[in-house]
Amino acid sequence: MNSFQNKTLLITGGTGSFGNAVLSRFLASDIKEIRILSRDEKKQEDMRIALKSDKLKFHIGDVRDLDACMDALSGVDYVFHAAALKQVPSCEFYPMEAVKTNVVGAENVIRAAMAQSVSRVVVLSTDKAVYPINAMGLSKAMMEKVMVAKSRIADPSKTVMSATRYGNVMASRGSVIPLFLQQLQEGRPLTLTDPSMTRFLMSLEESVDLVLYAFEHARPGDIFVQKAPASTVGDLAEAMRQLFRPDADIRVIGTRHGEKLYESLVSREEMARAEDLGGYYRIPADARDLNYDKYFVEGQREIAELDDYTSHNTRRLTVEEVKQTLLTLPLIQQALREAGRA
Repeated sequence: MNSFQNKTLLITGGTGSFGNAVLSRFLASDIKEIRILSRDEKKQEDMRIALKSDKLKFHIGDVRDLDACMDALSGVDYVFHAAALKQVPSCEFYPMEAVKTNVVGAENVIRAAMAQSVSRVVVLSTDKAVYPINAMGLSKAMMEKVMVAKSRIADPSKTVMSATRYGNVMASRGSVIPLFLQQLQEGRPLTLTDPSMTRFLMSLEESVDLVLYAFEHARPGDIFVQKAPASTVGDLAEAMRQLFRPDADIRVIGTRHGEKLYESLVSREEMARAEDLGGYYRIPADARDLNYDKYFVEGQREIAELDDYTSHNTRRLTVEEVKQTLLTLPLIQQALREAGRA
């Protein structure tokens, strides 16, 4: 945390789950200032009232607006770019809105950061950006490409940019665990799209750890991935049912627009150059230029010998292990206390 001493950090989309997790980690530190750039004045006001910190400063603005980004980044040392449209179905129906926020918005943040000589920028991506089949994943994949392209032209002595890529963050806003909890509390059946679907499981604290790891270790254009266990959606629902209401029904409703059977964190092509750092993978930027011989003549034979890193081939948690993982979440702990099951 010494790198943040007397520094100013800006978090785009900072009123969300990730922003709150960062604030809980940093507000008590010796950081000078944390700025929040977001569109929702009500969420900003709620955060201001709840935290009451002189270190916390709020900027109303949209990452789609370059001028707003320029103003918010003036005097900033570091940026965590978390603002995004994240819901798969809504991005499917409004794909250009996903492009405007997730691609153009990210470029605006990066352009403003370069113009303001922000020294470190970490953009937050998703497993859905690997072999994307939905608009949300496609837009996040393009965000990664924008970051890598900008890293090639940025002066690394002034600005180093990188990305983190991770799967489902447990209990984050709009994710399946709060949905299952609400259904159980209201006496309704648990609704599953496909019980055999697998998803990586990662806590909010781990998502902050990953961003801080990228912040400390990034070279220009790097993408960092945390190795994470996975669960089937069916086992996750069963674990929730056992914790809260063992007699709850489970209803399979079918796959939603744009959903995948499993998620990939690192593609086979990326695995050919990825560095295994123990708990993380570093995916360095592709350093090839527009010399077409390198694309069409030389090739990379080792790619054919590798597998993707996916939620199907990572370590699979049992129902009991999923239950123990859920019990570490404050949301679940509070709900169990309120239900008298703690």
